[in-house]
Amino acid sequence: MPTESSAVTGRFAPSPSGRMHLGNLWSCLLAWLAARSAGGRMVLRLEDLDPDRCRPEYSDQVMRDLEWLGLDWDGEPVRQSLRTEFYASVFEKLRASGLLYPCFCTRAERLAASAPHRSDGLQVYGGRCRTLSPEQRVILARSRKPAWRVMVPDRTVSFRDLVQGPYEENLARDCGDFILRRSDGVFAYQLAVVADDAAMAVTQVVRGSDLLSSTPRQIWLQEQLGYPTPAYGHVPLLLAPDGRRLAKRDRDQELGQLQTRYTAPELVGHLAVAAGLLDAFQPVTPSQLLSRFSWARLPREDRTLSLA
Repeated sequence: MPTESSAVTGRFAPSPSGRMHLGNLWSCLLAWLAARSAGGRMVLRLEDLDPDRCRPEYSDQVMRDLEWLGLDWDGEPVRQSLRTEFYASVFEKLRASGLLYPCFCTRAERLAASAPHRSDGLQVYGGRCRTLSPEQRVILARSRKPAWRVMVPDRTVSFRDLVQGPYEENLARDCGDFILRRSDGVFAYQLAVVADDAAMAVTQVVRGSDLLSSTPRQIWLQEQLGYPTPAYGHVPLLLAPDGRRLAKRDRDQELGQLQTRYTAPELVGHLAVAAGLLDAFQPVTPSQLLSRFSWARLPREDRTLSLA
């Protein structure tokens, strides 16, 4: 982890699957403030690996929206869709170590053989395909393309989050063997994000608390690949008035709609109040908040903010 402010490199890592909503802006603003207030760099990565959900026009819109809000970055944006050869090399390194195995389970079979996650109801894969013989794998491969999973040990991984405090998970119990490459050949989030954070020299990851449970498996992957581990800060989520998580598919608090009612400084001002960086609302630019940013000010619990 970085020991000097000048060593901090933060990142934006939006998924261009639609127009950003208020919760996306919240995470981006806090990530930018965390890096820039420490005199650090900020890099932009467009996580557009999924061809079914992500489109080039959404990537362009993400960059325009960040600029409109007053959030800048250093260097050229990185597009994951152009980095499949790099992910393939990382994947092959893990496969050569004997950690990967093909999984032929359908979604229904995965769910039937899984146990619920301890905290959020997600399913933990029970290892159905881990013990298949080479002959069984050959037979199954004739009729079905496999996904590829990584074998995790019965080990507890712990770390101290910059916002949420101490956190730990037992990989075998709470996570299980997870997918690194889908059956359609698309590399999974967990592999791509670990590889890219290392390649982009990211030292500080600020993102939503919905990704907190992904962190122990990412730390473990970093260890297997010989990568450094960044500092992590998982900020609370912004919720809709009815308690739902904001979602692009529902067009919740979408920036295109918000821009018809608010200026960029007004939006930043509302977000700053929710983050505890302002005591009362006032229009403000991200740069004007730099001197007010502090990890100790940020709330740990999810916040409800409606600007519709």
